[in-house]
Amino acid sequence: MEIIDWAVLITTLLIIVFYGSYKTRKNSNIKSFLKANNSTGWFTIGLSVMATQASAITFLSTPGQAYNDGMGFIQFYFGLPLAMIIICMFFVPIYHKLKVYTAYEFLEKRFDKKTRILGAILFLIQRGLAAGITIFAPSIILSTLLNIDIKILNLIIGFLVIIYTITGGTKAVNVTQKQQMFVIFLGLFFVFFLLIGSYPENFTVDKFLNYSRVSNKLNILDFSFDYESRYTFWSGITGGLFLALSYFGTDQSQVQRYISGKSIKEIRQGLIFNGIFKIPMQFFILLLGVMVFIFYEFNSAPVNFNPQVVNYIKASDNKNYDIFLDEFSIIQDKKKDVLDNYILSSILEKNKIIKIQNEEKKIKNKIYREIENENPNIEILDKDYVFLHYILNNLPKGIIGLLIAVIICAAMSSTASEINALAATTTIDLYKRNHKKIKSEYHYLIASKFFTLIWGLIAISFASFGTLFENLIQLVNIIGSIFYGTVLGIFLVAFFFKKIGGNSIFYAACISQAVIFLIYFNVDIGYLWLNFIGAINTIILSILFHQTLFRKPINQ
Repeated sequence: MEIIDWAVLITTLLIIVFYGSYKTRKNSNIKSFLKANNSTGWFTIGLSVMATQASAITFLSTPGQAYNDGMGFIQFYFGLPLAMIIICMFFVPIYHKLKVYTAYEFLEKRFDKKTRILGAILFLIQRGLAAGITIFAPSIILSTLLNIDIKILNLIIGFLVIIYTITGGTKAVNVTQKQQMFVIFLGLFFVFFLLIGSYPENFTVDKFLNYSRVSNKLNILDFSFDYESRYTFWSGITGGLFLALSYFGTDQSQVQRYISGKSIKEIRQGLIFNGIFKIPMQFFILLLGVMVFIFYEFNSAPVNFNPQVVNYIKASDNKNYDIFLDEFSIIQDKKKDVLDNYILSSILEKNKIIKIQNEEKKIKNKIYREIENENPNIEILDKDYVFLHYILNNLPKGIIGLLIAVIICAAMSSTASEINALAATTTIDLYKRNHKKIKSEYHYLIASKFFTLIWGLIAISFASFGTLFENLIQLVNIIGSIFYGTVLGIFLVAFFFKKIGGNSIFYAACISQAVIFLIYFNVDIGYLWLNFIGAINTIILSILFHQTLFRKPINQ
């Protein structure tokens, strides 16, 4: 990156941090710190909910997901609009009526203390892990591409978030997320128009769609009933629905975004706004991944987008790499000839291009097997590096800094929401609930800020010990899917099965969570189904326990 890029990056981040800290610096009690005095409007709620979900992982991994596997990942979000409607109908009125600080307060009012603590602990475990990943994701990739120590990047991102989250609490998170979303959309639209301008003049929209379809990148809908497939229409509207219900309805990092709303009406409008615009936003980000794929079909792509792999090959004395790279270069030249002919004649030799792309994959696999045999510690999976490689090597000066700011802003946005929610849950559900002596509001305000700092440091620590997964966005969703189904089952029983008591639901949830762990580690199944299985298991077991072990005797 050039000096102007660093200037754009640093200026953007500092403006957001200082603006958020200054605008929200006055917090006199815990209500203002954790609920922003219920002053949040619908538009801020909608953007804040969207920004909390759209972490840096979204902008790093989603384009790479589309680049490699096509746009089928969009099916993951098909259950979201329906989930927003259900949450608006059933969850929001109860949270607003009870004036809760956390979703888990409701569980004690409905069941008992131990069920509340269980729900809170399940949230703290999975969201605590996720907070580390949202810092780690951009750090590991930026550190590789910018040649900066990953621990330094973890500290920079983590402490920037901690500064304004401790200063302003929930209001600071909401205010800064509006600015961050503006920067994010600005950066993405820059990339969109620059990609369009980089294509050959005669490469029309029809040609783009046709070539993308032949390359299997526009596989948006899959109506198969293959339960091992991660993304199908059916897993999206079932598992995706249950995941969205869990995330937006029971995860404190999202619940805290909207319980600060001015009224039920404002909260509902904000959530519906998210339900309407989330799928188009994800579609747009996936489309960018396909557009980057097309760009590299016209321009030479590296054999791997992770610079560590490329540098390892260059430094190696193994002559096989030279042979493989020559073959790879020849294949790319053949592909370019086919594309040039397609632009001139509008005739796409489909079988030929598919054959060339398969040969290209075979050569890559040969190189990867060679690397794995020599040094298994080198990370050859490169989905998460695709978009950043394009940004750093093809965008104009200044715009690169803006796009790096987009990724760091997204990381800060999600991490701020997460540590704010983790602090709220720790303060309200664990510390205050189990504190025998009644303390002042100011005492709990200081406790909330203290726990914000602690969870921020924990997130930085987790980030420092992270490791790359097949795809980072999948890792976050897998962690959520392992825990969310059980938590959602607890809440669904609370809402719709009024006679079931605390003992029945508590032991049902514990057993259901154990079953989910067994399924995940022993059964080859798409992870979205874990949400559905976890919720249904919890509901069925609680009904059985209610009818047997914890059945109340009939009064004679």
